[in-house]
Amino acid sequence: MMIIIANIWAIFRKELQGYFYSPLAYLVAALFWLISGFFFVQILLGPEGVIQQAAAREQFGTPASSEDYAYQFLFFFLSVIGSLATFVLPILSMGLYAEERKQGTLELLATSPLTNWAVAVGKLLGVLAFFTVMILPLIGYEAIALSAANPPIQPAVPLVAHLGLILLAGSILSLGMFISSLTDSSVFAAFMTFGLVLFLWLVDLIGKNIGGSFGEVLNHLSLLENYNNLVKGVLDTSSIILFVSYIILGVFLTAQSIDALRFQRS
Repeated sequence: MMIIIANIWAIFRKELQGYFYSPLAYLVAALFWLISGFFFVQILLGPEGVIQQAAAREQFGTPASSEDYAYQFLFFFLSVIGSLATFVLPILSMGLYAEERKQGTLELLATSPLTNWAVAVGKLLGVLAFFTVMILPLIGYEAIALSAANPPIQPAVPLVAHLGLILLAGSILSLGMFISSLTDSSVFAAFMTFGLVLFLWLVDLIGKNIGGSFGEVLNHLSLLENYNNLVKGVLDTSSIILFVSYIILGVFLTAQSIDALRFQRS
């Protein structure tokens, strides 16, 4: 067991360090911060922002609690970040295995003593850790903005909301890792991952049009629907189970993909 953990840790460190040495990763992070910062300012201070809404309601004599505006701000901002993540995360996951295939090192990895799922878990944790680093400045901005709420917002709400963001990222990255293991083209892997994520993001719209029990199943599979549940601060166990299932599915399919490659080389 300790050997497996050590192997996962070694893969995790290698993958995480690779992102910090990658110019593309810095470019993606910079664009992510720029766009998210723009929406942060617009949601908070823009003409239709929560502060302007609060001022307008006070002017008309119908003021609301600052806590209500804090919840509104958090939901709107994390909804935007979730949508932005659907574009950013496929780029981060596209090279997890595709670059290994392109460089010819995937065959060495497939025939190494390391178990396929341990490698997959290590890679997934590495890219998820890099994305977590990317959202740390945003959490700092949010903390400053939410500190003005009186009465203060309940700490459990932003904690659950950001748990939802991390679970969403883990799900997308895990599925993207599987797609990356199928091709030696990083760009193709990114487009395929984005297409899959877009389908899972909006599948609830299909479910609502279909209706019935099958429509309910499609609604439950929606990344957007389940993400919104958690962003609202609701600790919805069914949403958590769904995200964890996507993560496990991605790791399992990736391990099977590399196992198939190992079988071809044996």
